[in-house]
Amino acid sequence: MTPGPTARDREDVRYLARPGGARIATLAVAGAPPTVVFLGGYASDMSGVKAGFLDGWCRARGRAFVRFDYQGHGLSSGRLEDGTIGLWREDALAVVRERTTGPLVLVGSSMGAWIMLLVALALPERIRALVGVAAAPDFTEDLIWARLDDAGRAALERDGVLHEPSRYGPPLPFTWRLVEDGRRHLLLRAPIPLACPVRLLHGAADAEVPWTTSWRLAEALASPDVTLTLVKGGEHRLSNAPELALLGGTLATLTEEA
Repeated sequence: MTPGPTARDREDVRYLARPGGARIATLAVAGAPPTVVFLGGYASDMSGVKAGFLDGWCRARGRAFVRFDYQGHGLSSGRLEDGTIGLWREDALAVVRERTTGPLVLVGSSMGAWIMLLVALALPERIRALVGVAAAPDFTEDLIWARLDDAGRAALERDGVLHEPSRYGPPLPFTWRLVEDGRRHLLLRAPIPLACPVRLLHGAADAEVPWTTSWRLAEALASPDVTLTLVKGGEHRLSNAPELALLGGTLATLTEEA
């Protein structure tokens, strides 16, 4: 597996200024279009296995590639607890506008697939294809709020934050601000007017985001060219060698078509 940013990579990090003095860390690989842009998940960053794999995959093929950290993630400024879907959408749009040119293939992991869709809706003329890995659009409403009982909801509104156990590290904070803002960006409640090819990869054993979320997304997308691939035994991260090979093969087909 290709690792995330090395010490040398970090020397190549460029920071994009955002309102209020915030800074977004970005890493770019020069190459041929369409540019592949990776959008990470909640509390993840651009040093993750999938981001590193895509970096190496694109370098090996002379393909342009960009990865970055949202505010409150990785090498970017800010706190995770202060972030919202709307803020991270704007971060992603700023990176796309300032660090890329021409056609794009967006790859979104978990929450990143939600951000991916919001970016595609804002810039449909530049999108050649989308790849969702364990896509989690609307997760703030369907996977956080919907799972809380009345007492949990009252506590979240009162305290402003709850901490949920994570299989991958310390408990993760989810804020009332995140849930409230998420309601302004929900996508699965209506048709999604995107016409580009979309490929969705989801682990059948995903305990964090059920594969039915990707099925709902496939049904909501207006595009006639949408496929959902279920990985038997696959968990949320889809980051072992065969799963990364599947991602690479999916991307190869899309970039050749584009």
